[in-house]
Amino acid sequence: MSLSSEPEVLLPGRVFLRGRARVGRTWFTDENLDLLAHLLDDWFRLPGTSIRFGLVGIVGLIPGLGDVLAGLASCIIVIAAWVRGVPYVGLVRMVVNLAIDVLIGAIPFIGDAFDIAWKANRRNYALMVRHLRQPRVHTWKDYAFLVCIAAVLIAIFAIPVIVIAWLVNRLLQPV
Repeated sequence: MSLSSEPEVLLPGRVFLRGRARVGRTWFTDENLDLLAHLLDDWFRLPGTSIRFGLVGIVGLIPGLGDVLAGLASCIIVIAAWVRGVPYVGLVRMVVNLAIDVLIGAIPFIGDAFDIAWKANRRNYALMVRHLRQPRVHTWKDYAFLVCIAAVLIAIFAIPVIVIAWLVNRLLQPV
């Protein structure tokens, strides 16, 4: 059994899936993953408002551990996308969505509101469906998103180096 996610065409008009795509189609159906995203992100509604939240918003209220547990539950959609054959560009976007959700969600109160608004699982489910329906079609938004994330990561790592270099320079200057 090959681990390739590409379909294998054996007869005209009939596509036989092989490898991880075949396993993913049976284990991780669209209906199950949509239900999971719905449960995690917008299962409940605040009475009298249009604000919806899911288990991620509730579990995220537990300091420290809540966002980690919610992130682990959210990994199911990313793993399902990989198993079903989503291209790596889509998987990276999904992982970044999840990382943003977990990292900002860890901030007390502000992070919980962010979790409710960001809805990483809904975003990831939509990305998975788009990439599965149109394989190998990556929009400029996919690449722009990844370039922006790379720029932010470079800035995050460069700022401490610049600050330390500035401090060392200030300390070594004669008075």
